[in-house]
Parts: sequence; structure tokens; C-alpha cells
Amino acid sequence: MPTAIHPGISDVFRSRKTCAAPALRRFLLAAPLLALVFAASPLFSFPLPKDKTPLSPGFAAEIAAPEADVLQAVLEVVRDQTIHGTYQFEKEQTLTGAAEAASSPFFPKWEGAGKIFYKVRAGVIAPRHFRETGDQGSIAVRFVVQSLAAQRTLLRIDAVYVEAARRVAHPSDGTVESSEYKAVQERLQALQLQAQEAEEARSSREREESERKLWQRRRDDESARLAAAQSSVHELEQRAQALRHAVEARVKAPAGELKAAPFRSATTLQPLTAYTEVVILILTPYWYGVEIPSGQRGWIRRDQLEPLP
Repeated sequence: MPTAIHPGISDVFRSRKTCAAPALRRFLLAAPLLALVFAASPLFSFPLPKDKTPLSPGFAAEIAAPEADVLQAVLEVVRDQTIHGTYQFEKEQTLTGAAEAASSPFFPKWEGAGKIFYKVRAGVIAPRHFRETGDQGSIAVRFVVQSLAAQRTLLRIDAVYVEAARRVAHPSDGTVESSEYKAVQERLQALQLQAQEAEEARSSREREESERKLWQRRRDDESARLAAAQSSVHELEQRAQALRHAVEARVKAPAGELKAAPFRSATTLQPLTAYTEVVILILTPYWYGVEIPSGQRGWIRRDQLEPLP
């Protein structure tokens, strides 16, 4: 069976003159344009210029905390000597040896608002969680802290790995940024917990001081009343007895413990036998500051004392 030939092609074989036919001329003129179109197609890839750093997905989050607290947490992470979320060797999945840096040539100049911090680790071999890594190079992590309001702060984190020899940049797949953010969150929570504990301790000291002053005023008032009642020995004895019951107590059976501080976990200064009499110096809701007959002072739980008979 004869093979069908496109009319334009068969004309080429019939005569040399047809080489200059309009259809063929248009094809020849369009050939360079077609080549340019194919070269620009996604099927063809070319390396980025060495002076262009590919952008990573980055990480940005708004934190419900004042800028000062976020800055302190970020500084601790920047100075922790670890690039979080990546490693070189399977047997050691932590990358240490990083250092704080004032700047990094691997990132374009930051033009926005905020405070900038950098953490850099040089001499890294094909780190994980960077795209198509190879050879030896450096990792740089950038932190940008921006205050939005009194209790709102924006934190942005970007990471990139750059080969030392070819200067080829490899962006993070997002693991490094999210891991660094997690480290910042952990430091921030620790700082907030410390601040809360310090505030609770301060409030406790203020309460104890207030109760001590109140008790002191009561003792002063009682002393004044006793001085005014010296005209009556019987009245003085009665008041003395009442005051003794107010400031003295004894240890309940079977025994008690004299503590160095008003906490169950505090050091025990010495065990107290049942019915040991003590002088109450400080009152708190759950503890008494007392002095025992030997002159030693400490703390004992209120439920371990009872009034003198």
C-alpha cells in the first residue's frame, strides 16, 4: 500500500525550487522561536545564578507575649550552639557547633522593621532537610522579631544551606525553621514559668510580712493593755494566761517536725516529741513560725500543734 505523504513534504522531493515555498520559509523562520519556547519549558531546568539565594518557605508566627520576653527566648536559642531540625550523620542526629553572628551574606538585607539575629554553622556536610544538598558548606538561620502590640510579637525564621565550593544555595524544607521555633517556644515557656514562680514567691513573702506585722501590732496592743491592768493582779494574771494561750502551743501526739522553711519538702531541722511547748512567732494559713525551748527557731505545720491545756 503506498504511503501518504504530506503535500508540503512531497513538493520538496519533486523540485528544488519548492525549497523556497512560502510554507517552508515560514517553518524555517519559526524554528529559532520554537527552540526558545522549548528551552523555557518546565521540562528544562537550569541552575540558579550563583549570586541568587533561593527562598525557603520560612516560618512566621504571632506569639502572645511581649517583645522583651520573645527577644530573651530568641537570644537563648541563637546562643545554644545548635542548629535544630537537621543533622549530618545518622548516628548523631544533632548538629552542634553553631555560633551567633552579627550578619550573614546568605540572606538579602532586611528592609523591614524588627530586630534581626543570625546563627551560623560552618563546615557542614550534606545536612538533612535542605533540598538537594551535597558537598560541604554552611547553614545560616535568621530570626526576625517584630513587636505588634503590648502582648503580641511576630517571629519570623528562615534557614538556608550554601555549598562552600560552588556557592550553590539550598533552602530548608521548613523543618529547620519549625524546629527552631519550637526551641524558642520552650525557652519562652520556661521564662514565663520562672516569672510566675518569682511573682508567687514575692506575693507569699508579702503575705507573711503582712501577717507578721499584724501579729506584732496585736502583741503590742496586748502589751499596752497588760501595762494598764497592773492595778489588778488578778486581771493581770488572767490576761497573761490568755496571752500565753495565744502565743504558745504544744506539739500534738505522736510527734512533729521543725522545718527550715514553710514547705513540706524543706529540710527538717529536728523532730519534735509530743507535747513539746513552742512559742508562736509568725502565723500563716498553714504554717507557724515558732521557737522551741532550746531557742532554735523554725516552721511547723498548724495541724501538728494544739493549744496548751
